[in-house]
Amino acid sequence: MSTTLEAQERAGGRPAHGFAAYTRNYVARVRGGDMGALPAVLGLLTLTIVFSVARPRFVTAGNLANLLNQGAAVTVIAMGLVFVLLLGEIDLSAGFASGVCASVLAVLLTNFGLPWYVAVLGAILTGAAIGLLIGLLVAKLGIPSFVVTLAAFLAFQGAVLLLMKGGTIVAVDDPTIKKINFDGRFTPEQGWVLYGVTVAGMLALHLWKRYSRVRHGLTAEPASVIAIRVVTVAVLLGGAVWTLNLERSKSDTISQRGVPMIVLIVGVLLALCTFVLNRTTFGRHIYAVGGNREAARRAGIHVDAIRISVFVICSTMAAVGGIVAASRDASVNPNTGGSNVLLYAVGAAVIGGTSLFGGKGRVLNAVLGGAVVAVIENGMGLMDYSPGTKYIVTGVVLLLAAGIDALTRRRAAAAGLR
Repeated sequence: MSTTLEAQERAGGRPAHGFAAYTRNYVARVRGGDMGALPAVLGLLTLTIVFSVARPRFVTAGNLANLLNQGAAVTVIAMGLVFVLLLGEIDLSAGFASGVCASVLAVLLTNFGLPWYVAVLGAILTGAAIGLLIGLLVAKLGIPSFVVTLAAFLAFQGAVLLLMKGGTIVAVDDPTIKKINFDGRFTPEQGWVLYGVTVAGMLALHLWKRYSRVRHGLTAEPASVIAIRVVTVAVLLGGAVWTLNLERSKSDTISQRGVPMIVLIVGVLLALCTFVLNRTTFGRHIYAVGGNREAARRAGIHVDAIRISVFVICSTMAAVGGIVAASRDASVNPNTGGSNVLLYAVGAAVIGGTSLFGGKGRVLNAVLGGAVVAVIENGMGLMDYSPGTKYIVTGVVLLLAAGIDALTRRRAAAAGLR
C-alpha cells in the first residue's frame, strides 16, 4: 500500500476505492517522489527491447539461461547489501568476502576431501564470522563502516591469495555443488510445476494481504489491480519457462532443456529475506534504525544489535554468492569475488531502488537491479562492445539511479511523505 494512502488513513481520511482511485493515488505518490522500483522496471524493459531488436539471439533459450546463471552471484550479494544500505551503511568488502568463502569451500572440498554439505556449512559460517567482526568494529568501536570494510576489502584479497597458495586455481568438481549454477536444471515438467506454485503463491499472498487489511478496516488494493499484477507476472514468467524449456544443446546426446536450478535458489532467498524485512519485528526495527537512529534508540530498539546483525546477514549472503560463483566457474581462483563483483553488487541494489541514504529499499530491488546489470553486461557483449564501454554505460546507469534517489527524496520531503 502506498505511503500516500497510509498517510490519509492515519489522518482519518478514507480515499475512494476502485481502480481509478488507486491509479490517481499511485500517480500522486510517484509525483511526490516515492517511485520505488519503477525506474528499474522501465529501464529493464527498455534495455530488453533494445537488445532484442539489435541482436535477436538475445531472447533465445541459450542466452536467457546464460543471463540467469551469469547474474546470480552478483544478485545474491546485492540482496545482502540491501540490509546494510537500509541503515545508511556500506560494505565494501562483500565482493572479496564472497571470494574468501568460496576459497574455504574449494579448499574443504578439494584439499581436505570433505562432503559438500560440510564445505558449504564451513563457507557460510566463515561469512557469518566475517560479518560479526565487521559489525562489532562498526557498532561497538564506532569506526565508520566505510573505513572498516575498505580495510577488510584489502585484507580479504590477501586472504584469498593465501588460501589459493598465491595464485593457483582450485577445481570444484563436486556434482552437487555444480548443480547449483553450472549444470543443474529442472525437467520441463518440474519447471511448469515451479511456475504454477510461484503464481499461485503470489496470488494467495496478495489476496491474504487484501483480506487482512479489509478485516482491520484499512484501505486495500482493488481486486482489479491484484488481477493485473498477477496476470502480468504470470505471462512474463510463463514466457520465460516456455523459452527455457526449449532445447538449447547442439548435441544429439546431451539435453539442456529446463529452468536452471539457480532460479529456485534465488527465489527462495528472495522470499525469505522479504519475509524477514516485511513480516518480522526485526525487519521493522531495521527500517526504524535506518530512518532515524536516535528515534529508534529512544523507542527502545537495540540499535547496536541491529547494526551488527545486518553486517552478519550481508556477509552470510556474500558467502552464498561465493558458493554460487564457485559453482558457475566449477573452480575458485584468486580473482573470485574481485574485479567488478562488488561494484556490480552495490550498483544492482541502488539501480533497483534501494536508497544509499538508508531507510528505503526492498530485497526485490536487488533482484531487479541485478537483472538490469546482467542485461547490460550480456547485451553489450552480444553487440561486441568493449569492456571499457560496458563499464562506462553501467557507471552512467548507476549514477542516474543515485541521482533519481536523491531527487525523489527531496520531492518526498517537500511533499511531507518523509
